[in-house]
Amino acid sequence: MLTSLQNPLVKQIRKLHSAKERREQGMFLLEGTHLLEEACAVNYPLVTVCCTPEWHSLHEQLWQQACLGAERAEIVSAEIVKAIATTVQPDGVVATAKRSFSHQVPFTGLALALSTIQDPGNLGTIIRTAAAAGAAGLWLSADSVDLDNPKVLRASAGQWFRLPMAVSSDLTATIREYQQAGIQVIATLPTAKLTYWEVDWQHPSLILLGNEGAGLSAELAALADLQVRIPLSSGVESLNVAIAAALMLYEAQRQNSLATEHNRLGCQ
Repeated sequence: MLTSLQNPLVKQIRKLHSAKERREQGMFLLEGTHLLEEACAVNYPLVTVCCTPEWHSLHEQLWQQACLGAERAEIVSAEIVKAIATTVQPDGVVATAKRSFSHQVPFTGLALALSTIQDPGNLGTIIRTAAAAGAAGLWLSADSVDLDNPKVLRASAGQWFRLPMAVSSDLTATIREYQQAGIQVIATLPTAKLTYWEVDWQHPSLILLGNEGAGLSAELAALADLQVRIPLSSGVESLNVAIAAALMLYEAQRQNSLATEHNRLGCQ
């Protein structure tokens, strides 16, 4: 059992708290039982798995499954787990995984393009909601919070492993690629004339959302085929970006579900 905070493996994992180190090592942290379960469920490639003896005794099957997909597995002291985790009260297991984001976000269905998102909780919540609403995938601008920020993974509640995602070095070019593929780009602006429920969401769409404080840049907003607003009561300036994303994702799902049901009844 590893007990020394000076162990080279422990030092290496602790460095992954830093975004710079995650990029340089090509790895990220995966903390807690639920995230490990989700990673194993999709066979996500793990590098190292560390757990306490207590955690091991409670999760033997998950431990065995994780060991099969990991390059290295170690039983460690509770002090070690606390040192390598970013959470205040870790539940007894921490893993590291290879930093590999999909570049295969489909050019079909419903997708998201997020510009300069800074709050990891917002990004994780958007990922979770997009997966729940059946979105095809998500693009993130390179100047946003890192996709593998530990808080992003936790806020995604494990859906991080199930939604195709990619970082775009040039979001303008990515948006234009979607338009060339016949996909409508929809931007949210408080001054737009259309409400988000007036859009025909049965058409393949890319939802464009911007920074929590500043919103979308004028340049990106100008690229959109449609600009929509979310009606707000007097005195309310804006909605949280994750809430805005959820409203549009579920309006799209609602319209498509109604259309599917209508077609089913029409065929009877």
